Amino acid sequence: MTKNRRRNRARLGMVALAGAGTLLLAACSGGSGSGGSGGGGDDTQDATIAITPAASAQLSPNAPINVKVANGKLTNIAVTNDKGKAVKGEFSPDKTSWHTTEDLGYGATYNVDAKANGDGKNTDKKSTVHTIDPKTTAYPALIPPPGSNNSIGVGLPLVVQFDHKITDKAAAEKALQVTSTPNQEGAWHWIDDKQVDYRPKEFWKPGTKIHLHVGIYGVNLGDGVYGKADRDLDLTVHDSWIAKADANGEKMAIEHNGQTVKTMPVSMGKDATPTHSGAHVVSSKSRSYQMNSCSYGVCGGPGSYNTTEYYAERISNDGEFVHENPDSVGSQGSSNVSHGCINLNQSNASWFFDHFGVGDVVEVANGGKQLPVYDLYGDWSLPWDQWLKGSALHKN
Repeated sequence: MTKNRRRNRARLGMVALAGAGTLLLAACSGGSGSGGSGGGGDDTQDATIAITPAASAQLSPNAPINVKVANGKLTNIAVTNDKGKAVKGEFSPDKTSWHTTEDLGYGATYNVDAKANGDGKNTDKKSTVHTIDPKTTAYPALIPPPGSNNSIGVGLPLVVQFDHKITDKAAAEKALQVTSTPNQEGAWHWIDDKQVDYRPKEFWKPGTKIHLHVGIYGVNLGDGVYGKADRDLDLTVHDSWIAKADANGEKMAIEHNGQTVKTMPVSMGKDATPTHSGAHVVSSKSRSYQMNSCSYGVCGGPGSYNTTEYYAERISNDGEFVHENPDSVGSQGSSNVSHGCINLNQSNASWFFDHFGVGDVVEVANGGKQLPVYDLYGDWSLPWDQWLKGSALHKN
């Protein structure tokens, strides 16, 4: 064999060994390195941020802006309105989501800047969010007003008066939440397109705690009208005071927590101006009050009057009061001579004034027509089954 052939065989042997070494290394690698089956690259994924709603959407201001991340953790979220004011929010415990925690404004634009980190790589995403711009907003006035008198009688309904007509009454009712402790069955009833009242099936129980939450902000109340503001009202029901006045007997019995404690002679509405029958509720009281017949359209003639009365408690918006009237003392207990009020002498009127207040009840028997349900607190004029029919959520 020549020296050249030996050299060539030696070279071929070295190439074969090198190839075998390569195969051995490949077998020892396990076949799943950082390059994967493709023989190179990186299988990690960058963090992906999602912001909702989309920039093209119209968000209700009582709904949150949400930020979520996949394959990473959120590190910083900044949401500001068009004036640069920051909006409050909070992260989830695992820092994979975030949401606003305060109401937004109507017709506003919010800039969202979200940052996240995944496997050491930072990700940043920006977006804008727009809120609905309603045609108009409705403000809910509450009767009694919050803070005016948190102690009420057993007969007081809760009244919400809107300053615009409400066409989606069901949506409005769903946003009105009443909590009573102890719990009592109750329901809303629409008096008209702007006013809705709430009363229990029976008079409130003494000692009941009542909380009303009007959560209408951001709620579509129909026909382009949205709720202007949320409001809350807290009330406590005091002892039960119920006066039972009989137009036939010209007497009024006073019940305190179901027990008769006093009986008074009265003079009620004469035949031409009878006192309404039914349960009346005291809506206001004044130690002196200027009574003018012009307030209900009688501004002149023999039936008109303009006089100062004392210890006056209003029991209807039709001009009916319980009050002192020295001019009718001779008729009290024997005949009805008033324009519709319940007249008392000075001693009884003073006692009544000291014991009866807003929400206490005056039930009138054998009077004139039934007190209308729309007469502010005429709510008790309707039997319960009829009251329920006035609710937009009640299934007839």
